[in-house]
Amino acid sequence: MTRGNARELAVHLIYGREFTGEEPDQVVSTRLDKAYYKNLGAENDVYAERPTRGQILYLDTVVSGVANREEELNDQIRKFAIGWDISRISRLTRCILQLAIFEILYVEDVPTGVAVSEAVRLAKKYDGDDTGSFVNGILGSFVRSLPAQDKKDEV
Repeated sequence: MTRGNARELAVHLIYGREFTGEEPDQVVSTRLDKAYYKNLGAENDVYAERPTRGQILYLDTVVSGVANREEELNDQIRKFAIGWDISRISRLTRCILQLAIFEILYVEDVPTGVAVSEAVRLAKKYDGDDTGSFVNGILGSFVRSLPAQDKKDEV
């Protein structure tokens, strides 16, 4: 499984929590259970390969991090989604934005540019090209607002 697939899986897990209300660790352990996970492979290519230990650590970190900082992340989305009420942004797009902002702020080994480009890729894949542009605009404004020392260079 690639890091991009792990990121896509993270979006699925974060999105799933929106409906189940499960605790983050429960979402990860339930969805990554071998029997459960095997059945998902027929539904989506991202489930074709199980995550490695390192990717499971990443998933635990980002799913828990987004859940624990949801209001902070939503405040950033509200701040930069000028003219948009957050309730008008699809749940999936909001989850993609939350993950990207969390990665930019709190995941040291994810360069800012990667977090932005992956969020745009996922938004286009699931919600269309216009949504990709919308996500790019919000994240671009967010990144430009960060102090220089908080921006991570591409590796």
